[in-house]
Amino acid sequence: GKEVLLLMQALNTLSTPEEKLAALCKKYADLLEESRNVQKQMKILQKKQAQVVKEKVHLQSEHSKAILARSKLESLCRELQRHNKTLKEENMQQAREEEERRKEATAHFQITLNEIQAQLEQHDIHNAKLRQENIELGEKLKKLIEQYALREEHIDQVFKHKELQQQLVDAKLQQTTQLIKEAEEKHQREREFLLKEATESRHKCEQMKQQEAQLKQQLSLYMDKFEEFQTTMAKSNELFTTFRQEMEKMTKKIKKLEKETIVWRTKWENNNKALLQMAEEKTVRDKEYKGFQIKLERLEKLCRALQTERNELNEKVEVLKEQVSLREADVDLAVQVLQSCTLNSHEELGTPIDTEPGIQPDAESRAGSSSEKTVSTSPVPGTESVD
Repeated sequence: GKEVLLLMQALNTLSTPEEKLAALCKKYADLLEESRNVQKQMKILQKKQAQVVKEKVHLQSEHSKAILARSKLESLCRELQRHNKTLKEENMQQAREEEERRKEATAHFQITLNEIQAQLEQHDIHNAKLRQENIELGEKLKKLIEQYALREEHIDQVFKHKELQQQLVDAKLQQTTQLIKEAEEKHQREREFLLKEATESRHKCEQMKQQEAQLKQQLSLYMDKFEEFQTTMAKSNELFTTFRQEMEKMTKKIKKLEKETIVWRTKWENNNKALLQMAEEKTVRDKEYKGFQIKLERLEKLCRALQTERNELNEKVEVLKEQVSLREADVDLAVQVLQSCTLNSHEELGTPIDTEPGIQPDAESRAGSSSEKTVSTSPVPGTESVD
């Protein structure tokens, strides 16, 4: 409203309608340029908004991928827990069976101790070696158990996976010890096949060593896998936090852009309203201008008609002046002729010139001069209006 009032005041200061039209055209051109610039900026902002939306969609897809990966990892962890539970149950069943077997073996061992004492003396050296090996294995296993205990303190909060592995190792150690005891019991039971059983026990010990090595390898693999799992979980958490931060930033940017688009839309609407008002005013001014042009054309036609009438009247005045001059010459000649005639008559008659009644030569001359004056001073009709 204020801009329109200022524009009307500026137009009122101008004198001619042409200047007003030029000012309106200039203002209209400025408004068109501003509207074009605003449209360009709107297009740029729309492109930016489209890019932001694409980035948002891309981030959402990556976020969904991360969530799927996390769900897959959780399912894998659950499967590992189930597998560990099943292994634990199997080991517990095996331990129970082995305990039953051990009880039976101890009962049979107590019955056959008296018979095997002589053979035990012969095989004390071999048994001592085996005991030393078992002690070494026990120390190694104790070290492994301590390492597992230390690691379990760190990993106790992350699914309690370490305790299950330790229990597996303990169960397998019990299996090995029980197998060694069974070998000893078999040595004690079988008198005739002691040498064969000794060789078999050696083979079994080697197999148990191999099993222990395999178990160690499996434990190292499980540890590596668990460390990899921890690293992947840490990376996934970091990625999730970064994705959250980026999503928050993008939401802030989108809110700012939406506010800017609203401001630009309001400006664009205001400019459109002003342009519509200017267009309406221009139509009104065009109508006024056309009316002025029609009036000017009519005035020009009137001026031309008056000029033609003036020229015609001037020509008529000149013709009248010529006629009057001719009449004055005729009157002068007539006066001279009358004077000469009167003089001749007076001379013949002997009467004075001035006292003769009925002859007034000056009256005609005065009448002619008065007629000249009236002709010369009489205004020509229509000339005053032209001037």
